Amino acid sequence: MQTRFWRRLPLPALPEFLQSESLGGMLLLLSSAVAFIWANSPYGALYQRLLGFPIGLSFGSQDFVKPLSFWVNEGLMSLFFLLASLEIRYELRVGALASPARAALPVLAAGGGVVVPAAIYLAFNWEDALARRGWAVPIATDIAFSLAMLGLLGRRAPEGLKVFLTALAIIDDLIAILVIAFLYSHSLSWLPLGIAALVWLALYGCARAGLVASSLYAVGGVALWLLLARSGVHPTLAGVALAFALPATPPPGGGESLAERLEERLGWVVAVCVLPAFGLLNAGLSLGAIPPGALWMPIPLGVLLGLFFGKQLGVYGVTTLATRLGLCRLPPDLGPAHLYGGALLCGIGFTMSLFIGDLAFEGTTLMTVKLGVFMASALSALTGLLVLALVPPARRRAVDSA
Repeated sequence: MQTRFWRRLPLPALPEFLQSESLGGMLLLLSSAVAFIWANSPYGALYQRLLGFPIGLSFGSQDFVKPLSFWVNEGLMSLFFLLASLEIRYELRVGALASPARAALPVLAAGGGVVVPAAIYLAFNWEDALARRGWAVPIATDIAFSLAMLGLLGRRAPEGLKVFLTALAIIDDLIAILVIAFLYSHSLSWLPLGIAALVWLALYGCARAGLVASSLYAVGGVALWLLLARSGVHPTLAGVALAFALPATPPPGGGESLAERLEERLGWVVAVCVLPAFGLLNAGLSLGAIPPGALWMPIPLGVLLGLFFGKQLGVYGVTTLATRLGLCRLPPDLGPAHLYGGALLCGIGFTMSLFIGDLAFEGTTLMTVKLGVFMASALSALTGLLVLALVPPARRRAVDSA
């Protein structure tokens, strides 16, 4: 998710989306490391109490008190989904996905990167109905971590690869959002869902009428979140709905639209607050809670192989086939070795994989899913960096001059 807010900050002359995602990825990595160490330290019980720390409001006999993990995973993550959806909307309007010719390459690559990992996971878990709920865990690419890894390579990473991975991850986000909406929502309560639809239509009508007061859409967004939480639909989807209701047309006097201004400001909030908080409360993999040999159990093994092998096979295989068939073309500075290294980095499924895993499983099973995600993401990051770092300079110059 690129965030044009970064152009205002005195940062090195790197592409804006790389600056934002690198920062978010590094802070996410740091907070996840803290969570892992804390969960396996003598103070692990304190970490578990932090997850369940109750926060909320009470009104007489009525209360809305939830554990801290709820407010992060279903509250703060709504801002992550809002930012992701704003970027999807921007790319669909004027960006990398605005025309079939420009969207063909990342769309086909993302499709392969979803189908193959899911097929590998299901091959190991087809006979277990409960395990099949986790088929979507290995389908998503973590854009923050992936671009943070590219940031470590500096100028050795082609610009075309950064743009390709960003567009691919945006499509991955869209697919993951649809999967969460249709497969991980609980039994629906139609009255609050219907009211939520009316609120969204009212917000959309306000945008079409030219109303741009940010407080109006903030109140509407909170109302959408509360209504979806009561309806059985996962409340983070309120961020998605709000993103497509915000005014995206610049005001008559010129300047940025409300959607663009919000995207700029949310970039900083998500990078330094939302992603680190999510990592801190979700990456606490307690090794003591994992049974011996857990990695070889069908669920974590399906996640591991789906992310590590499925992503590289799906992204690299489909992209190579599509280019040979003339369905799309690689960017001029992107060679096969760069493409394969990028496909390896797509196996970093950290944030969305953990998020979907938390929706699908709980208890010890969730811990084994986290183990599979951690192992696959680490392998994908290390091998992707190694491949991209070993691309010979002469070959890279030859590709760049093509």
